[in-house]
Amino acid sequence: MGGDAIGETNLKELSLLGRGKVRDVYQVEGKLLIISTDRLSAFDVVLPDPIPRKGEVLNQLSLFWLNKTSHIAPNHLITANVDDYPPQIEKDAGLLRGRSMLVKKASVFPVECIARGYIIGSGWSEYKSSGSISGIRLPRGLKQAEKLPEPIFTPSTKAEIGEHDQNISFDKVVDLQGAETAKWLREKTLEIYNFGASWAEERGIIIADTKFEFGVIDNTFSLVDEILTPDSSRFWPMDQYRVGMSPPSLDKQYVRDYLESLNWDKKPPAPALPKEVIQNTSEKYLNIYKILTGSSL
Repeated sequence: MGGDAIGETNLKELSLLGRGKVRDVYQVEGKLLIISTDRLSAFDVVLPDPIPRKGEVLNQLSLFWLNKTSHIAPNHLITANVDDYPPQIEKDAGLLRGRSMLVKKASVFPVECIARGYIIGSGWSEYKSSGSISGIRLPRGLKQAEKLPEPIFTPSTKAEIGEHDQNISFDKVVDLQGAETAKWLREKTLEIYNFGASWAEERGIIIADTKFEFGVIDNTFSLVDEILTPDSSRFWPMDQYRVGMSPPSLDKQYVRDYLESLNWDKKPPAPALPKEVIQNTSEKYLNIYKILTGSSL
């Protein structure tokens, strides 16, 4: 499994800007140092048990995709080579190597940009009650996990830690950001999703849905944060996919399914995870990295 899990970082030389559900963000010479810890959140609650090597997978897989998709949308990456970081970070190189990146600051849009190619999760729940997702009317009679006629853009609000995202319509994004920005967000969300889904399909993986964040860097709309990771996406092995059921996955849905089996109200504090669930989750993350990139961590 390799090393102890890292639940939190404390870099004394740097100014901590904040801790997200998973990432610790520091300011460095007008740039941001983003560190992917091994924290895991589910239902917008941070769990008490970090998952060994999870942060490495998130960071390295995001790097892989940022490089692959830079022709579709600019992104915030400066470098992930620790040897190229500013000198004041040198003594923390061991901690940072493999789980961090230096990025440009962005003014982030307050919208989670979600692409769905299959109907599952909150989208499935919304469809069952209304026949639509985020205001998009869908064909009648769709079954759980069924492939949609074409991928759809189903944005949501960005929740604070401990709160839940709320699905919103495209028109609401127009109200929030203006028509041109909303159109760009929809186009790039679907374009990057389609690129990633095609890449994954060639390797026996379905990307059922995913979410992105975008912002403005130097007056340019740019992709920020993570991209096509097992925290932000549903990855289904094709050979285990069946319409009408929630397929086995190589992402954090495995942990959600475990938590759903408990009598937990999805509010903090979250229950502890058994060792077996922690180990299986770590293995799923490492496995999807290997399948998608062709190399091991």
